[in-house]
Amino acid sequence: MKKAPTKSEVRHVTARHAGELNATQQQAVRHGRSPLLIIAGAGTGKTLTLAHRTTHLIAERVPPHRILLLTFTRRAAESILHRVQTIRSHPPAKKPKGGNNDLAAAHKVWGGTFHASGARLLRIHGAAIGVDPRFTIHDQTDAADLLDVIRTELKLAEKRKDFPKKGTCQTTHSGWINSGLKLEAFIKASYPWCLKYLEGMQRLFQAYAERKRQQNIFDFDDLLLYWDKLLADPASGDAVRKRFDYVLVDEYQDTNPIQSRILQQLRPDGTGLTVVGDDAQSIYSFRGATVRNILDFPKQFPGTTIIKLEENYRSTEPILEATNRIIAQVTEGYGKHLRSSRTEGERPRLVACADEYAEARYVVEQILEHQKTAIPLQHQAVLFRASHHSLALEMELARRKIAFNKYGGLKFAEAAHVKDLVAFLRLAENPHDVVSGLRLLKLLPGIGPKKAQSIMDEFLTVGGDLDRLARCKVPAPAAPSWAEFLTLLRELTKEPVPKVAAQIRRVLKFFTPLLRQTYDEPEQRLEDLRKLCDLGERFEDRASFLAELTLEPPTSTQDIASASAQAKDFLVLSTIHSAKGLEWDVVMVINATEGAIPSNRAMETSAQLDEELRLFYVALTRARTWLTVTYPRYRASFQGNWGNWEPPTLTRFLAAAVRRWFQQSNA
Repeated sequence: MKKAPTKSEVRHVTARHAGELNATQQQAVRHGRSPLLIIAGAGTGKTLTLAHRTTHLIAERVPPHRILLLTFTRRAAESILHRVQTIRSHPPAKKPKGGNNDLAAAHKVWGGTFHASGARLLRIHGAAIGVDPRFTIHDQTDAADLLDVIRTELKLAEKRKDFPKKGTCQTTHSGWINSGLKLEAFIKASYPWCLKYLEGMQRLFQAYAERKRQQNIFDFDDLLLYWDKLLADPASGDAVRKRFDYVLVDEYQDTNPIQSRILQQLRPDGTGLTVVGDDAQSIYSFRGATVRNILDFPKQFPGTTIIKLEENYRSTEPILEATNRIIAQVTEGYGKHLRSSRTEGERPRLVACADEYAEARYVVEQILEHQKTAIPLQHQAVLFRASHHSLALEMELARRKIAFNKYGGLKFAEAAHVKDLVAFLRLAENPHDVVSGLRLLKLLPGIGPKKAQSIMDEFLTVGGDLDRLARCKVPAPAAPSWAEFLTLLRELTKEPVPKVAAQIRRVLKFFTPLLRQTYDEPEQRLEDLRKLCDLGERFEDRASFLAELTLEPPTSTQDIASASAQAKDFLVLSTIHSAKGLEWDVVMVINATEGAIPSNRAMETSAQLDEELRLFYVALTRARTWLTVTYPRYRASFQGNWGNWEPPTLTRFLAAAVRRWFQQSNA
């Protein structure tokens, strides 16, 4: 392991990144009024460039309130405008044209998210298209709750017990609106398992639109839809267009079709339009974003100037050598070759581990080694494709008492379906566990909270006697499951008690039909539960398994960081999607196997595979100095009630020609 860069080296890079502009950045900053597309590679200073361009426009006497800055988060807008203020407070020796160094200028820029800017404009101009400016805005949770009310009123769940739950209805509706597709086409492409509910969802969404209109409610998607309508109206559209001389857009690769349409209506010929983004980091199609927007920008706005930022201020040259070759495999994109002045450093590592638990142990050992060389845990991150991929690692970190925070996705042990399965084992271990008993009883058809409580009361009265419990009267819908439920409990409590993994497989046999009836996307949930079978193989008895699962992985990652008064530092665990835009000295990407990276749910089209490749690239380009990719040589695969070991395949994105840019080893 090579030595970390010295403080002076870091200061040099930071000063360059924070203050000075390279020649290409200066070209982008000083560009005129014709449409401009800035392709900003990872770590090339896009935020700095956008801030300097804004500052340059103000220095050229463009009134700040006639500049519209569109970002994807409020924090991003604030960061850019704060930089504008900082730049203007330290003007160059040569006074810019106009000499205006008013620090308040940055606050006059129309800066904010697409949604916030849309709401602001609709309150000013919306009356022209029939919008009451006193509208209220529902967030995603509010929207899901309203959909649930209407779903109940239409009796959709009564007609089909497995009709999608409110959360799925909300995400489906939002994705459909942002896609610009017809509902059937969108569901077929993105939620094919919902196709059988098409007629019901059409009714639900129609009623939802009418209810919002009646109550003068806008959800997030309405803010874009009505902004688009506002611009399409001849009178109001012209009034909005006349407000702005320049429109600057950050993270353009993450825009959806509606946002692209808004820009085309705001600046029909592209005059004064600047967009910044990186097609190689377009990874949010599940939110409705499309890489086509940035790829097709020059066609939509003829005469576009394309400027590529390729000088990377984040990573070492050996890391860029590898990542450049990985992203070169993409089917379509703007070719670029990132380079760094940090020529020293070791090549990234590719490590094959015996299994997922050996992988977890290796990762932890490397983290501790880096910590010994004065790299805090907070400057290290472990990234993964899906939240459940970190289960073995979380257990190992907890065992070693290493604090961590996890970002992206629900903690594995907190997921409802995981809690359900574990409840079977808890009730078998302790028949007085009322919480687990109530949870399980309410899974059975026809048993509601009151009936579940009466059954548990009787069960406790007879001291947990299963034979006495069998005499309880249950609602007719529950009768087919009742006898099997009691048989399962008897098997879990008989002597000798089966091994933990065998118990979990037996529970799965009973629980799988109930899970399919209770939850959306059951196959993904079953995949999660099979992970518990794998985990159970490591424990001799049920009690130790339950104790480890409950006590070691805390209920929240924030609790991990605060569990010890001395633990001021914490390791970062994150899904790759949640890591975008961030960077660490040390990055370790785990489970780089087919089915994980790329996801087995994203292999049907070349467009899906391209996005998975870009996602892998995003993960690797988070690393400043040390990058490691790991994968297990074997992992458990469960078919029916039997467990087998199978060798996973290394991700296709690390072909032989790419692997030679890595240090390869076994652990």
